[in-house]
Amino acid sequence: HRKDTKGAHTERETSRGHGKYIELQEIKKIPVVCDFPDVFPEELHGLPPDRDVEFKIDLIPGTAPVSRRPYRMAPDELKKLKTQLQEQLDKGFIRPSSSPWGCPALFVEKKDQGGKRLCVDYRPLNAVTIKNKYPLLHIDILFDQLAGAKVFSKIDLRSGYYQIKIREEDIPKTAFSIRYGLYEYLVMSFGLTNAPAFFMYMMNSVFMNELDKFVVVFIDDILVYSKNEEEHEEHLRTVLTRLREHQLYAKFSKCAFWLREVSFLGHILSEKGVAVDPSKVEDGIGNNPKQEPGYYRRFIKDFSKTAKPMTSPTKKNAKYLWDPKCEEAFTSLKKSLTSAPALAQPDVTKPFDVYCDASGNGLGRVLMQEGRVIAYASRQLRKHKANYATHDLELAAVVHALKIWRHYLLGNTCHIYTNHKSLKYMLTQPELNMRQR
Repeated sequence: HRKDTKGAHTERETSRGHGKYIELQEIKKIPVVCDFPDVFPEELHGLPPDRDVEFKIDLIPGTAPVSRRPYRMAPDELKKLKTQLQEQLDKGFIRPSSSPWGCPALFVEKKDQGGKRLCVDYRPLNAVTIKNKYPLLHIDILFDQLAGAKVFSKIDLRSGYYQIKIREEDIPKTAFSIRYGLYEYLVMSFGLTNAPAFFMYMMNSVFMNELDKFVVVFIDDILVYSKNEEEHEEHLRTVLTRLREHQLYAKFSKCAFWLREVSFLGHILSEKGVAVDPSKVEDGIGNNPKQEPGYYRRFIKDFSKTAKPMTSPTKKNAKYLWDPKCEEAFTSLKKSLTSAPALAQPDVTKPFDVYCDASGNGLGRVLMQEGRVIAYASRQLRKHKANYATHDLELAAVVHALKIWRHYLLGNTCHIYTNHKSLKYMLTQPELNMRQR
């Protein structure tokens, strides 16, 4: 293997003019990846193969077909519509339809490349579809497996949804109406309510033996992680072999291999732990003052205290008013996010330290291990708890910490630190009030 090329391939878009040649040359330079050029085609050229499972659309009993008139489009959009329509017809992804169903189509912005992509407004169909409850795990849960990882590769499937066929009897339900007629999808389309859950099910089935060992999967994003380069060579080869066996194809220009630090699902992953991706913070909450960045609250100490001016107006019967205090809180949270240090990954073989604090402003907790922060947690006090005695508030902080981090602490050694010394006497106190019990 050409070891000097490891870590050299980072995320970038290739020129479309001679992209195929460039990508092929790039693939040849990357250890392990060079043995799997067929996994990275320039395009999907036709219908996917028959798989063990097909995407199906089960309807609420008694449902009648729903049809909506097509949306009007601007002249420039109509040109794009003709082009994309013909591309999908040529690949066999869609076909003309005479279905009694029909949802309107529209264009949405592409996040990664710019431009617009044709999508269908399936809200009428989704409203009468029986929902698939297959779980989409919280990203925090997925990242908990990365302790000790030092080498990373990420793989993004090419138009992942289009690599799954729709059950023949359900194809007419996907019909969409446009200026040029009625068409229906033969492959899973964006906008269908059960598409993410079904895709997650399929990907978990493909990588079941590798999950929680050296693979993280979220929809069509795959992360391969290893403790050293020797392991990573084996792990990466296993993952690419799985993709080849199941005829699943990746988009090379959106993949990255042999990295010490990688951007994945809005976070920066490295040997140091998990950090916020500053670019995703700006893209995610931008300058929208009404969009609270609560998704990243575990990275910010005393999040609830800082965010209190923003969340108070959301209480029942309160009139929402964005004032200078809210703006100040929002700006402070954004600043904290973009400068937040990496959080360590939990190691369940080592003891945990839990630091708790409480005041009239709320409860604060920090989960640590070997002096490094794993997560912050905070919450505002409910109205009735604001009247608690100090020792009861401190106890509430401890109890809440044990609840939210139960999955880390149960069965492991943990040390709890609180600045209220009298709590230790509760273990021997003869009488406890109802709250303490």
